Formats: sequence, structure tokens, C-alpha cells
Amino acid sequence: MKNILFVLISLSMCFVACKKDDTNYAEVDEQLIQDYIAENNLTTQVTDEGIHYIIESEGTGTQAEFNSTVTVHYEGFLLNGNKFDSSYDGGTPATFSLNNVIAGWQLGIPLFKEGGRGTLIIPSGYAYGNTSPSSAIPQNSVLLFNIELIDVQ
Repeated sequence: MKNILFVLISLSMCFVACKKDDTNYAEVDEQLIQDYIAENNLTTQVTDEGIHYIIESEGTGTQAEFNSTVTVHYEGFLLNGNKFDSSYDGGTPATFSLNNVIAGWQLGIPLFKEGGRGTLIIPSGYAYGNTSPSSAIPQNSVLLFNIELIDVQ
């Protein structure tokens, strides 16, 4: 009887400790984004996926597509203002195939025309989700990018 009780207690403890995190990060992220927008007095547009964006300068060139190679200058921030990356700091814009970056960029960069500038606010599910690519970006982080689309190939 003691063994059965021990097994039941152990299983129940494991169930509680091992329970999957059922947090709805899309809802949490949207609230964080709405708070950020309100605190910073911003007006954004939003995609069907929940990516908020601001087009500061529309640009006049080509718009990127999923398979485009793009050249961008960018700065990446957490919503608390901590900068985690910047092509400006290195003095050289980044060139990459759009289909090799986070989904938020795959969906957000095509909103801009070549020569355009603006901001993307990307929910964690379209960024790195529950992974942490570096110590500068915690898991489930909403990311903000200031983008300048220089070239589309």
C-alpha cells in the first residue's frame, strides 16, 4: 500500500511539474504590443498575423517577395529598449535571402518598397518563439526592428 501511495504521489507531482505551459503567447504578445504602442504614442498598421508596422518612408522601388535577396540596414530591440543587434553599428547593411530569416521578417519586409523605412513589431511566435537564440534575446520575446530596405534582388 505504501508503494502504491508513493507511486501515485510521484505521478501527481510529475503531472504538476511536467504540465505543458499552456500560456497563449499570441494574446500575451498582443497585449505587450498594445501597451508599447500606447506608452510610445504610436499609430501602427497590423497584418493578419499580428505583426504591427509603421511605414515612415514608403520608398519607390521594388517590393520584396519570399524568395528575394534583400539588403537592409536595421536595428533590433526588445520592447524594454534593449538593443540586441544593429547593422548600423557595423557600418555595413545586411544582405540575405528573405526565405532564410525569421517569419516576422518574411512577412514584414515585403510591406516596404525599396528605399522605404519603418518599424516592425513582431510577436514572439513570428520571431524566435520559445527558443533563445542568444543571451540578448530571451525566449518568447516580442521584437522591434527599425528597417531601411536598401535593395531587392
